[in-house]
Amino acid sequence: MAANPVPSSERRLWTFHGGIHIADEKALSNASEIAVAPIPKQLVIPLQQHIGASARVLVAVGDRVLKGQCIAAADGYVSAPVHASSSGTVVAIEERPVPHPSGLSALCAVIETDGEDAWAELPEPMTHYAQLDPAEVRERIRWAGVVGMGGASFPTGVKLNPGPDRRIDTLVINGAECEPYITCDDRLMRERASRILEGVRIMRHLLGGPEVLIGIEDNKPEAIAAMRFALGESDLRAGAEVVAIPTLYPSGGEKQLIRILTGKEVPSHGIPAQIGIVCQNVGTAHAVAEAVLDGRPLIARVVTVTGRAITAPRNLEARIGTPAADLIACCDGYREQPRKLVCGGPMMGFELGEQGVPVTKPVNCLLALTAAEAPDPGPALACIRCGRCADACPANLLPQQLYWFARAKDFDHAQDYNLFDCIECGCCAQVCPSHIPLVQYYRYAKTEVWAREQEKRKAEEARQRHEAKQARLERQERERQARMRQKKEALAAKAKAESGTSSEAKQAAIAAARARAAAKQQGAGEPTDGA
Repeated sequence: MAANPVPSSERRLWTFHGGIHIADEKALSNASEIAVAPIPKQLVIPLQQHIGASARVLVAVGDRVLKGQCIAAADGYVSAPVHASSSGTVVAIEERPVPHPSGLSALCAVIETDGEDAWAELPEPMTHYAQLDPAEVRERIRWAGVVGMGGASFPTGVKLNPGPDRRIDTLVINGAECEPYITCDDRLMRERASRILEGVRIMRHLLGGPEVLIGIEDNKPEAIAAMRFALGESDLRAGAEVVAIPTLYPSGGEKQLIRILTGKEVPSHGIPAQIGIVCQNVGTAHAVAEAVLDGRPLIARVVTVTGRAITAPRNLEARIGTPAADLIACCDGYREQPRKLVCGGPMMGFELGEQGVPVTKPVNCLLALTAAEAPDPGPALACIRCGRCADACPANLLPQQLYWFARAKDFDHAQDYNLFDCIECGCCAQVCPSHIPLVQYYRYAKTEVWAREQEKRKAEEARQRHEAKQARLERQERERQARMRQKKEALAAKAKAESGTSSEAKQAAIAAARARAAAKQQGAGEPTDGA
């Protein structure tokens, strides 16, 4: 068990390189309580809502499914199952548009809901999880399909299993929610602080009882107060602390928050577990509590629907698979036609091509921006090498160099400059006086590198298959030749044996013939009795 934490007023906080101050625009949606969105007529549930292998479909068109029923199983260690978020009938399993920067489609199970919202049989709650094998509790979290709710969507059961060779000293709970406009975590902390802490308690138990630091930006005083009050009522208070951190974008980035709270740096291309830290989002903690204490899979999440184009911005608890258009309708539709509809925040989000895309586990915000909120920056100008992008980069990279390498398709040099340390926060593009869409170049470069690596893997696999085939053919040829040699040797031995037997018989026949001839001659030379 960790020692008692230092009081918040005395805890030292660190800073990270760069970052920017931007208008948070959170007052648009954080004033009202979370409302439950109605059941949509149709749910579109993608089979991959997580980092890792896509889930393997378990249902067929025409099947009736129940709320909470597993409709796609995890296919591999780094994967997560998918569950039906309401009862109804599977009417299609097909490619549909999904919320992704690429704008591509993905395999989805389409469920026509019946309005009954009937639950499937759920597993027994693990209220005494502390007495169970940690592997059993992690398996429950895995069964529930819990993934990181802060946007990364990494399977939580995997993240809570750092391995016996890694000691975890600190569990960081991310309640920073630094992206402008988004307030779903803010409202969740205000309204369900106790449930979040129950999830934190479970995760802390699975990690061996490390110190817990709950980081929240100081522009959320109500959330900070609610979490501190709930912590004071919890048995976690002896080893956990709610820490108010300065508001600076992107303090909610995993590496940046760890730096602020602990002063430690996550190594390049590394993970926090390498330095004894695990970081989880407050929404993830809430989902863990639901899975373990209630036996409920992750089938809904809180989504912020906001922007000045929305008539009544608010936070909605939406079923996974609910089309974006349905949630916008729950907010009384558009006040005016938006210039663009964004999935996520204005900094790290991406524009949606249509309103029919469904809510998935990582989707935390639907942002309808007016022309005034998202003015057209005009064509990009030439880079003037001012260096503002490097000053603002929270990952301490050289965005200008990465831009040149990405533009020239020199991906090897881009990787040499730590391309994959870029968290795509958008700070560089925000401060660029030439309005160069820098993040788009980095995303393009990453995609090309991933595609190239995939081609290399495919080529290597093909080479290995070819070599294995050649080795098999050579082995078969050697075995064939060996069999032929053995057969020839056997035939030769048989022929030799037969030849030897024939020679002996011939010699015996010759000897017999000679004996007969000699006997005949001897008989002819003797006188008879009448001579």
